[in-house]
Amino acid sequence: MASRPRVALHRLHNTPVRQIPPSLLFRSARARTYHGTAPLALQPQARAISLWSLANSALKTVRMPFLVAGTTITTASIASNTFLDTANRSKEFVQDNIQSIKSALRKAQTAVESMDLSIPEMHLRLPQSVRNLLLSKTSKKIEESKVVNHHKSTNGQSGSGGGEGGNNGGEDSAAAAATVAAAAGFSLYSDKDNEDKEEESDDEHDPLEKNRAKKRKKNDYGISAQDEQLMMLTKKLIEIRSILMSIDHNETLKLPSIVVIGSQSSGKSSVLEAIVGHEFLPKGSNMVTRRPIELTLIHTPNQEEEYGEFPDLGLGKIFDFKKIQKTLVDLNMAVSESECVSDKPIELRVYSPNVPDLTLIDLPGYIQISNRNQPETLKNKIEDLCEKYIRGPNIILAVCSANVDLANSPALKASRKWDPLGLRTIGVITKMDLVSPQVGAAILRNTDYPLHLGYIGVVCKAPENMANGNMTRALVKSEESFFRSHLIFNQRDIQVGTSTLRHKLMNVLEQSMGKSLYSIVDAVQRELEEARYQFKVQYNDRRVTAESYVAETMDCLKHDFKDFANNFGKPQVRHEVRTMLEQRVLDICAEQYWCDPKIAELPKASSEDIYWLYKVDFASAALTKSGIGRSTTQLVVDVLMNNMERLANAESFSCHPETRKQIMKFTSEILRTKFLATSDQVENTIKPYKFEVEVNDSEWNDGVKRSIILLEKELEMCDEMANSIKNSVGKKKLNSAINYVLDKEKEETKRQERVQQNDVEEEEEEVKSFYNPKLLEKAKDAIYLRDRAIILKYRIAALKSRQCKSSENKQYCPEAFLNVIAEKLTYTAVMFIQVELLNEFFFQFPREVDNRLVYEMDRRQIQQFARENPPIQKHLELQERKMKLEEVMDKLNYLVKRQADRANSAKFTANSY
Repeated sequence: MASRPRVALHRLHNTPVRQIPPSLLFRSARARTYHGTAPLALQPQARAISLWSLANSALKTVRMPFLVAGTTITTASIASNTFLDTANRSKEFVQDNIQSIKSALRKAQTAVESMDLSIPEMHLRLPQSVRNLLLSKTSKKIEESKVVNHHKSTNGQSGSGGGEGGNNGGEDSAAAAATVAAAAGFSLYSDKDNEDKEEESDDEHDPLEKNRAKKRKKNDYGISAQDEQLMMLTKKLIEIRSILMSIDHNETLKLPSIVVIGSQSSGKSSVLEAIVGHEFLPKGSNMVTRRPIELTLIHTPNQEEEYGEFPDLGLGKIFDFKKIQKTLVDLNMAVSESECVSDKPIELRVYSPNVPDLTLIDLPGYIQISNRNQPETLKNKIEDLCEKYIRGPNIILAVCSANVDLANSPALKASRKWDPLGLRTIGVITKMDLVSPQVGAAILRNTDYPLHLGYIGVVCKAPENMANGNMTRALVKSEESFFRSHLIFNQRDIQVGTSTLRHKLMNVLEQSMGKSLYSIVDAVQRELEEARYQFKVQYNDRRVTAESYVAETMDCLKHDFKDFANNFGKPQVRHEVRTMLEQRVLDICAEQYWCDPKIAELPKASSEDIYWLYKVDFASAALTKSGIGRSTTQLVVDVLMNNMERLANAESFSCHPETRKQIMKFTSEILRTKFLATSDQVENTIKPYKFEVEVNDSEWNDGVKRSIILLEKELEMCDEMANSIKNSVGKKKLNSAINYVLDKEKEETKRQERVQQNDVEEEEEEVKSFYNPKLLEKAKDAIYLRDRAIILKYRIAALKSRQCKSSENKQYCPEAFLNVIAEKLTYTAVMFIQVELLNEFFFQFPREVDNRLVYEMDRRQIQQFARENPPIQKHLELQERKMKLEEVMDKLNYLVKRQADRANSAKFTANSY
């Protein structure tokens, strides 16, 4: 007689009500569906039961055991609740005897758990015709139920299968058991579908149910609430990894990542796109992956949008994955054909509610031979690049094609080199639909190249006519349909499907991250102590920010500009304009008077001599009508530009060439907007002096004095230049050269006179000079300076004579008259230049500094400006490193405490049982 199965009371008490099978066939203790555990064979009875009395007999047989079971469970629950209530009320009373109370509770719990509740077995035997009928209708559902059952078992969600009874019953009993189990599975599967349909119809009217439907939809992508709890450690460590990568690429501060390797066209890109749910990786016949792609998947459960970011490029959120693909293609193709492979990684982050928290690194595919456009060392360069990443503690995802012999897989060969025991290598067999199911199953069971983490078979064929949405659901559905159609893939020791791969990667990365937690804590602690020490020694814990540096630099510029504005007022502008006009007066006098052969006759000329009267009017017009407005305004603008260039080239801006250009740019813009208006205004105000200039005695006397001083300075300059030439050449040599030049000039004069008398041009005989041409040039300069000095002495004496005491004799003293006009022009021009140009410039420049160099700069530009200064950059980097390490340390301490709490909780739970 078969022994009755013993069922603990607490297991029945914890069983959900909705999981109790409604059908009669589910009442058997040995009949289980494919959704729970594997079906068991049933024991045959000695006599057959009539088909028509089957239902009534089953109900009568099962009614009493279930009634007894329900009564027992209810009684135990009531007793337990009452007992706990009594214990709570008498807590103060039993405080002194707490140990004895606990002992009594444990005994009571043991007694309740040891209650033996058994349901009598029922052995059924169906006629052959009924078995054939049920088999024909449910064979298809049997296969589907098995596939679902195996999929759950691989994820650790289903119990063990296999039965022990019915081994001696023969073919009929086995067929009957299979028929009953299949019918039960079909019934439960149908009930579940009906419940789902009812829930979907209710969702249309209940907003709360809509949120639940969204959660169920997320579960369809493979990210459940349990998975989110599992990914908590990985999510936090991925955040820490991103922070550490922003500090530096120190090997001691690296966390495990999943490195994807494989040969070209092995399906690496398809596997990664299946995990993400979008096509975003470069594709092409040529070598399109030329740089490592560090892909960080970030699960966002509370958001529906999916987007990618390139942190190093600053492109912001990219919602179109086609643009992400184009950006990756451009970044990879930027590597030249001659170089072909670069070890500079491309960092990409994908945010989505449909992806797990993973860190993946996609590497260039292995090649067997390079083409004629590629370097011969390309194969070795790819191998070296892959070996750099597949070292520990990284997890190796070796991707191999099912239609290629694993013995020829370069991915497995490389992983064996750095992971000989296969402890951190996951084999992914792609293109499972290209081989027969038997061959595919044999590859996944591979014992020739065993891996501790095993092999997982995938198809990863993107569905056709797919919109821009996430393709994970359609891809998984198509993939499960393929594997469900072949029962050989439903065995326990075979892992298939993208969902299985996703969960495998989540679990393995979580475990690897957990193992690396304490080592990374120690490494971060050492780095943090070193950073704190260096910050204390070098900067005495003095903090600085990019914003404060920018503000300090701009304040320094504005302070220097204020000092310049205070020191450059009307007196300075008047001096600049007067100096320019006095030089113009000297040029006019030299051109109109000092070169005139009749200049010696000027003091003796009549006051009504039209020649000298015309001369003085012509000289006055040459001064007043020479564009004084534009020339004086341009002079002041040039002075301002020179001083602003001096301020921009100060020490505070020595490391900021672009900022210097920007300062000069808006300085020029301000002055250019005011130039035309100012020059026109000045020209209009000096217009009366173009027609008549009235001079009083005071102005005339001042003009005479300034003229004498001006001519004396000019005379002094002539003497200095003449002495300089004399010292450089020598007095005797210079005098000899001067005499030679004078003799040549006399001969030329006589020859010209003979030519004019005879009206016949004489041929000039070429006589080779005994003097150096440069010496002759200096001799001519000495003669000119000598003549100029003689004239200047003559004119100084004339200005000091009685003849120049009165303004009525202006034709005898043109130097004094022109100087008076220049003074009047200077005063008038400076007055309007000060109002129209200088005041506006001094007002607008500080505001332009604030607008263009402070307010318009974003965070990135401020950081870039500060880091242009090497000392400030070093200070900021060390300070930022210290702050980020402190942030990482806080996060790690939280994770360590969380892991310790979980371990203590698990230990306490184990001890309580």
